Amino acid sequence: MKYINQSYFAQMSKFVLAVTSVAIFSPISSASAALGFSTTIAQISDNSTNQLLLVDKKVETMNRTQLNSNKVSAKGKKTGFSLAIWQPANTFSEVIARVSVKSKSHNNYLQERFVGDYKYKIKQKVKFVKGLKASDRIVVRLYDIQNRFIGYSEFECLSANTTVNLILSAKPNEYQVVRTVYGLDADQDGTIDTNATTYDYFTQIRKQGVIFLSSSQTFQGSQFQVEGLSTIAKTSVYPLSFTQGDYALVRQSFVNAFSSDLADVLQANPGSLVQVMEVSDNSSYDTSQMLMNYRQISMSRTLQVGFSDVSVNYWAKNFITKLATMEILEGFPDGTFRPDAPVTRAQFAAMLRKAFAKGKIRQAIAFKDVSNRYWAYNAISEVYQMGFLNTAVGKDFNPSQKLSRLDVLVALAQRLNYQTTGSTDTILSVYSDANTIRPEYRSLIAALTQHGIVVNYPNVNLLNAEQVATRSEVSALIYQALSSTGKVANISSQYVVGQQQVAAEDSMERIKPRRHCNQGIGNGAEGCDPGNSHPHGGSNDEGGRTPGKK
Repeated sequence: MKYINQSYFAQMSKFVLAVTSVAIFSPISSASAALGFSTTIAQISDNSTNQLLLVDKKVETMNRTQLNSNKVSAKGKKTGFSLAIWQPANTFSEVIARVSVKSKSHNNYLQERFVGDYKYKIKQKVKFVKGLKASDRIVVRLYDIQNRFIGYSEFECLSANTTVNLILSAKPNEYQVVRTVYGLDADQDGTIDTNATTYDYFTQIRKQGVIFLSSSQTFQGSQFQVEGLSTIAKTSVYPLSFTQGDYALVRQSFVNAFSSDLADVLQANPGSLVQVMEVSDNSSYDTSQMLMNYRQISMSRTLQVGFSDVSVNYWAKNFITKLATMEILEGFPDGTFRPDAPVTRAQFAAMLRKAFAKGKIRQAIAFKDVSNRYWAYNAISEVYQMGFLNTAVGKDFNPSQKLSRLDVLVALAQRLNYQTTGSTDTILSVYSDANTIRPEYRSLIAALTQHGIVVNYPNVNLLNAEQVATRSEVSALIYQALSSTGKVANISSQYVVGQQQVAAEDSMERIKPRRHCNQGIGNGAEGCDPGNSHPHGGSNDEGGRTPGKK
């Protein structure tokens, strides 16, 4: 087995392997009654009134202060977690933690994605930052140095930083039980905040499966006691989503830890496909960047991320691939993506619904031209309530109307609610066609420009606001909007307005107001195709393609 330090990770983006899969839970009946277990379900999740833990509830109540999460500078407000591994018996010196994430998307979880293999010394703590949100589930599979599977845990990201402790038994190779203790640590002092709920439960390996135990009464719990952590309770304390809904884990007789649908990298021995990273004390990893670098080896076999009409050198390839990986977009049954096809208001609503999990800021409207049987009815209703798209005329939505780049940009700007710092005219001067931007939209486009959301292809200085937005352009804009909130890793592109200066100065994380973009709905991430688009194809369903057609 080979081990590497953090510097190796930068090279991983070159590692391509077309294998994929998704973790699913076996629909097995309850066994807790037979085992005589009892469970305590946490009714409060943490100090935040807007913490989202119920998997069967829509993500509707996200705190509005998180809308500009990239601007939150107060310590501890960004979602992430620190992971420490303990073994009170002191019979183990090192362990390998395989970390993966199942991102929450409305009522579902996206496919499990590999975040890396990490060689820990017992008592070490590692931080994982960026690219996570409340209610995402983190999966940790534990191995000894001989690559024997010795433990499994899952926990749920909370509304701010989460501190997580995994405690191994005295003899992990024989007694394969893991205690999980975690809670909100908003001030990032390494301890669970006062008055925050402490989740405390046990998982036990049985062959290739895992049982989430409801009680510690069936084994000697004292061997899992760590100084500074809460005393072991008789009944386990779980987040609500672990006990209720379609994705509950407790009371199942068996949760498959190695489903055949998992990506090969999640089934292979540590070190066989990807080198193990040896961590140091207080190491920190950018989760969004790691997901980006590992995306080629952690795709589901059922998930299409490569398209016959999107070449390796295509200007928007990285944006399209990343959104396809995140299940925000998908291609057509014939294996194409149709990057130059126009985007309708209904299609855009479907994309936004999958990309953003924002709270609702206004009441739903019964659009006269959108029946409850229309394929995008739910997406249109939810996105309107989120504040992304306004009515067309009266109570019509005009779902089949093609969007201009300006339409896309304005929709993003109005909901993201970014503000400019500096002169609007100065910011917009980066565009050679800035005079075509209507006065009522100039400040919105300036704000998007300053936050690095505008993408113009092939001429980065041409906004082409009134041009019909293409699938590739909308993909780029949506991705850049997500990147601006810190939800995904930055993608380097010469067509993102402002990235030219960033590359030259090599010192900026955000776009400076030198080279800015105009409103041109669709300039959100890496793409606009000003003037060179040749729209074709039909309406996309919520996955990004025409319902029932090729």
